[in-house]
Amino acid sequence: MPRPDLTRVPEYYHRYINQVPEVDLLPALNNQHSKALAFFKSIPAEKYNYRYAEGKWTLKEVLQHILDAERIFAYRALCIARQDSTPLPSFDENLYAENCKATNRDWNDMVEEFSAVRKTTEILFRSFDTMQLETSGTSSGKPVYVMGIGFIISGHVEHHISIIQERYLN
Repeated sequence: MPRPDLTRVPEYYHRYINQVPEVDLLPALNNQHSKALAFFKSIPAEKYNYRYAEGKWTLKEVLQHILDAERIFAYRALCIARQDSTPLPSFDENLYAENCKATNRDWNDMVEEFSAVRKTTEILFRSFDTMQLETSGTSSGKPVYVMGIGFIISGHVEHHISIIQERYLN
């Protein structure tokens, strides 16, 4: 599975895709799984509800956002791979964050959930054949294709890990 064709995904996702160091999707998802787990487990408990500025998400809300987004992106990939031509809606990440109640959640449960969600994402993308990976659809009013979505998933996690390192842990 080669890197995605950036002309087949909306430009605002290029920043995510470009953060993925691997050339192939399945190793990218798998390698990131263990690295992200170790990273999330290394975060000190006193940081879980920390906001680096007024109006910004807590670390728990960031992790919940990662979980929500991965599920949504995987659903989009599934729909497109199955030839469902229904245009897929966008989602309001801030609305989701406002209503996720992450502050009431246990961090270790959330980290375990990340592992479970990522495992199902890996299995889902492993199940797609070349034709399915190359299938295009519409999401958020823009054309996108299944392979691109897989790299977006990985790059989205990289993006948020970088933000956590720069703004929450320094």
